[in-house]
Amino acid sequence: MTAPTFRLLWITWVAANTCMWMNDVAAAWMMTSLTTSPVMVALVQSASTLPVFLLGLPSGALADILDRRRYFIFTQLWVAVVALLLCVAILSDWINAPMLLALTFLNGIGLAMRWPVFSAIVPELVTRSQLPAAMGLNGIAMNASRIIGPLVAGAVIASAGSHWVFVLNAILSVASAIVITRWKRTVAPNPLGRERLGSAMRVGMQFVRQSPRMRAVLVRVAVFFLHSTALLALLPLIARALPGGDAGTFTIMLASMGAGAIVGALLLPQLRHRLRRDMLVRLGTCVTSVATIAVAFAPTIWIATPAMALAGLAWLCTANSLATSAQLALPDWVRARGMSMYQMSIMGATALGAAFWGQTASLVGLHAGLTAAGISGVVVMLAVQYFLADRSREEDLTPSQAFTAPVAATPPEHGRVQVSIEFRIDPARAEDFRLLMQESRRSRLRQGALEWHLLHDVHDPACYVEQITDESWTEHLRRFTRVTAWDVALRDRKLAFHLGDGPPVVHRRIIDR
Repeated sequence: MTAPTFRLLWITWVAANTCMWMNDVAAAWMMTSLTTSPVMVALVQSASTLPVFLLGLPSGALADILDRRRYFIFTQLWVAVVALLLCVAILSDWINAPMLLALTFLNGIGLAMRWPVFSAIVPELVTRSQLPAAMGLNGIAMNASRIIGPLVAGAVIASAGSHWVFVLNAILSVASAIVITRWKRTVAPNPLGRERLGSAMRVGMQFVRQSPRMRAVLVRVAVFFLHSTALLALLPLIARALPGGDAGTFTIMLASMGAGAIVGALLLPQLRHRLRRDMLVRLGTCVTSVATIAVAFAPTIWIATPAMALAGLAWLCTANSLATSAQLALPDWVRARGMSMYQMSIMGATALGAAFWGQTASLVGLHAGLTAAGISGVVVMLAVQYFLADRSREEDLTPSQAFTAPVAATPPEHGRVQVSIEFRIDPARAEDFRLLMQESRRSRLRQGALEWHLLHDVHDPACYVEQITDESWTEHLRRFTRVTAWDVALRDRKLAFHLGDGPPVVHRRIIDR
């Protein structure tokens, strides 16, 4: 919080997430007055999170190629407009269950645009060593808003009606947009110009696919949120089922979860010091599941409230550990796209989990459904950590300018670029070289190459050719801006196998069609 810019945007993030919780609480509670179906109530959460799953990658790509400040402002204005539409629909008495789901979906589009850009902004404002602490503060922001949003929404609903929640949401969103305009972000012009959206999306997906560490994080986060979402999705029904349950009960339970999460954020530095991130995820999943089952069978709010606080504490520790792992697995140039896929995993799992556990509760009952969610969450997470353990080496993703970009006499405007790098390898070490070149394959594809091949000359056993295909000359040059310290170390390891008197021979050719 010592960095003024980070502090300013952190306050904005608190306000933005307060608006999100106000909207979700008001929409969920309104749905209980429109229908008693557990499926429709649970679908409110699905509608708010599904857009992040569907639009997360395009949003992340836009956050990487557009001005992040202006893009952030636009997302806040979008949320304000949707909130006003909800208010008009309620005052005009047009609102019904399908319309409420549709407008909640539109609000979710604003979340889909907002989250990747903020995730990419944070590492710009803090050092790598400060990143875990910054992520902890973001957790506090999320969960302070989890307390403030429901409390404000509950108070406004009880005193003035749901439509005033959406009016207040619009006002706060516009105010946040005005605050963001005070952030003076300096961006160096890119001589290669902006990436095309389609290409940026392809490269983002390709990076994650070729990163074992990111793949492991995405599977874990999907498993955790698929099961933990059952508690929040069915919470309106749990609150109504308690003695004297009303909007105030629902608000208190949500606020208790948020308070527990804030306590978790404060305890997190000590927990990180004592436990590895994987162990924190395992422990947090177990505690979340136990708390979910405890809430399901709580006879009164006095028992449900501490169980909700425990769930919030465990949820924060687990989510923060997973988010930090994702941030540390991403270089700056693809961070928004990578974090958008992280958010897609969260929201896809949340949307699917809300619908699935809502349907399960309809079939077997509320208590049995939540018990099944708690037990299966632990079993599946333990299985994933055992069978899909992340055994890849830690990579130094610090940007590097060690490679000099080539200069063409006449830069080609069209056509794919094929690069050939010829190595001379001792046949006795060929197997080790081929294993190392699989790391080179992942590196080239993560940087954006279309294709990669390792060729072996049948007439010369010592000759190996690394062949890389790029989409265009411009995209070939972009790969030189994406080099990290790990790539430089990998280049040195490859050169250690080379037997030639000089460096490997490099050819760059345009593929004529």
